[in-house]
Amino acid sequence: MKAYYRESKEELIKELGANEKQGLTNKVAQEKLAQVGPNALIEGKKKSILEVFLEQFKDLMVIILIVAAVISAFTGNLESTAVIIVVLILNAILGTVQHVKAEKSLEALKSLSAPAAKVLRDGKKQEIAAKDVVPGDILLLEAGDLVTADGRILDNFSLQVNESSLTGESTNIDKLDTTFDKEVPLGDRVNMVYSSSLVTYGRANVLVTATGMDTEIGKIATLMNETKERRTPLQVSLDQFSSRLATAILIFCALILGLQMWRGQPLLDALLFAVALAVAAIPEALSSIVTIVQAMGTQKMAKEHAIIKNLAAVESLGSVSVICSDKTGTLTQNKMTVEDIYIGGEVLKPEELNLSNQLHRYLLYDVVLNNDASLSDGKKIGDPTESALLEMYRKVPGIDLGNGKLGLSESELRNHLDRLEEVPFDSDRKLMSTKHLIHTVPTIFVKGAIDVLLKRCINIRFGDEVRPLTEQDRKNILAQNNHFSENGLRVLAFAYKESDEELSADTEKDLTFIGLVSEMDPPREESVAAVARAKEAGIRTVMITGDHKVTAVAIAKKIGIFNDGDIALTGLELDALSDEELDQEIEKVAVYARVSPENKIRIVNAWQRKDHIVSMTGDGVNDAPALKKADVGVAMGITGTEVSKDAASMILTDDNFATIIKAVANGRTVYENIKNAIGYLLSGNLSAIITVLFASIAGLPVPFVAVQLLFINLVTDSLPALAIGMEPGNPDILKRKPRDPKASLLDKPFVTQISTQGFLISLSVITAFLIGLKDSPAIACTMAFSTLTFARLLHGFNCRSQHSIFKIGFKNNWYSLAAFALGTALLVLILFVPTLHGLFAVQPLSGQEVWLIVILAIIPTVLIQLVKVIRENRG
Repeated sequence: MKAYYRESKEELIKELGANEKQGLTNKVAQEKLAQVGPNALIEGKKKSILEVFLEQFKDLMVIILIVAAVISAFTGNLESTAVIIVVLILNAILGTVQHVKAEKSLEALKSLSAPAAKVLRDGKKQEIAAKDVVPGDILLLEAGDLVTADGRILDNFSLQVNESSLTGESTNIDKLDTTFDKEVPLGDRVNMVYSSSLVTYGRANVLVTATGMDTEIGKIATLMNETKERRTPLQVSLDQFSSRLATAILIFCALILGLQMWRGQPLLDALLFAVALAVAAIPEALSSIVTIVQAMGTQKMAKEHAIIKNLAAVESLGSVSVICSDKTGTLTQNKMTVEDIYIGGEVLKPEELNLSNQLHRYLLYDVVLNNDASLSDGKKIGDPTESALLEMYRKVPGIDLGNGKLGLSESELRNHLDRLEEVPFDSDRKLMSTKHLIHTVPTIFVKGAIDVLLKRCINIRFGDEVRPLTEQDRKNILAQNNHFSENGLRVLAFAYKESDEELSADTEKDLTFIGLVSEMDPPREESVAAVARAKEAGIRTVMITGDHKVTAVAIAKKIGIFNDGDIALTGLELDALSDEELDQEIEKVAVYARVSPENKIRIVNAWQRKDHIVSMTGDGVNDAPALKKADVGVAMGITGTEVSKDAASMILTDDNFATIIKAVANGRTVYENIKNAIGYLLSGNLSAIITVLFASIAGLPVPFVAVQLLFINLVTDSLPALAIGMEPGNPDILKRKPRDPKASLLDKPFVTQISTQGFLISLSVITAFLIGLKDSPAIACTMAFSTLTFARLLHGFNCRSQHSIFKIGFKNNWYSLAAFALGTALLVLILFVPTLHGLFAVQPLSGQEVWLIVILAIIPTVLIQLVKVIRENRG
């Protein structure tokens, strides 16, 4: 885009064919509209709901299940077909609903567009539809207007604009009609106004330079359309896991099918046996378990002020290794607060001011009387900087706040000392003045920027004494101002003079200096501890803000983000770096200031290129593309725009950085529980596979029928797996480093654990099957099914944690006991209710056979727990 802020007004008027006095003619405006198009955001192509729904079936595991369902239908096993299809459709519906909810960002951007705009056309002020504004139009802005297009200020009358939706900073920007001779960041282009920003004060005539997708807000919409979300680490791991598992299952099924046919079995019977093996091997309940555990994680996070929009983001949080955090409102309190006061040659806190000291009293007069803000019922009305001054006044000992203290409240003080005259703040003067009668003496109070006000002072007050301002006094004042500024503080200077002359901008001279008041948006109390916890958890916190570098670094140092050896970059300095240079520097940069939306995406990309899982926080429209690009986008629920909320995966209802760290802990717990649940499902399924393979190789009857395997996989398995998903987090979970996102879910230790546990369970099941064969194949099948079911119910206790059951106990997870009890009850019903025997193909058992099943099922759990106890005792 052209740097309109660097061109002179005359050049722009000529370039855009504008007329400053008459505006465009309606004819020329119509021609331009036909040429450039309407002043509206263009939406990128979206997938239909049907396309999104069908995409849910692309997973290889899902395809194998569909094939298994079809074969089951052809071979007469309609129960298996029905159950598999229901599970697949439910998961597809869940995935579609989540996708549709997440695709609202551009609609929210469009809602920011104003319905109408005031322009100069044919020499007359006209109100037209915002979509009809074209480059070259003269836009007439006044307080309360929403800016409808990007433009260059031609005539400025104390215009102030809130650009928080673009810059992320909530303070109003004083606009000027100057021209820049060098490149400056978006937040410092004070001679421009931008679409979607709000006029809060003054008025201006503006030359429209860009509309629609060519505006800054349009650039953000383009970024939103082009930005693609990354798959979560768990999704990648599950994809790899599904591919490997599916390949192994296909190979085994093909071998079994060939073996059965070689033995002379009919094709359909051999196919049915192969399908039974596939049903035994595939954890049909896995996708449902993952979804439910993530959903339970979202409920827990909601209670801790974190609303999860995308279920997959729950687990991604546990992998986060970099948090790119906004400053204002997230790490800070989002309210200006007076920090230090320089008065009478010393630095004081507000509560150290003394009403009996005349110098202090004059400062307080200036603070309260020369102030347009008000505090009412805890609400701040007016400029945040002025509101902070009133809060400072209330901290002074002796001020009446309705609790019996002596002194006057600010409203009572204003009533006693009426404002006689005033000269409002002006962005050119950088001063504000009011006139009052103080002890019957007409007194002018002035506040403003130190560089302007100090030049107009000739005297300085110390206590009751007023004396000429010396050069040394000036040096001391400027040195203190520099000290405040270097610590990221915003400084206001205060002065007065006793005079009965008419108050105007020309009378703001020959002043008596009173003092300096420094303000800042202070860090949240919990931010320091939260950043420290993040560091302990192996997570790097980076501050990205629209504020100035000095302020950002000062806050970052206080919170613990900026340490020795770290560096800070502005958006312009970042633009000057190539991607290769940024990759070399990225791990040293702790603070980014005055950044653009493109800068934010570039920062996220750089960290992702280094294989980090990145969380990005934000609240403005300018944050939305980066929120979407990050692995976990986190929007602010209180101060956040609808655009940022729609683009994010998580919304903080308290706008608090500390909540993110809690969410990370929950995310790690969710992943650990999902992995334990997967271990439970796979080890159990492996035991069924080994049993089926054993029977096939040994030429024995089929140990299970399809309906028994479905009962185990979809009912009995699901209960303990869900209980595992409810396991509370390990207190030390944040003391671990984030897991490697490239690490396979099925790493060597995990595969060894699953294989060992599956083999132990299969030994018990095979033993029960062989014992039952002495009576009949039907009894053998019943004993194998019962032993496998009960052994897997008990195995749920083994998979809750890597620790033994004696260490973790039962009190912190009653769900595990409930799952075991309910699963056992269902098994007892199947075995002892005659009407269910036919449905589940079981035979009545003797008491001795039942006790044998119980003992064989318990043995694997005893051995697994024994190994855990030995390991704990060793170390």
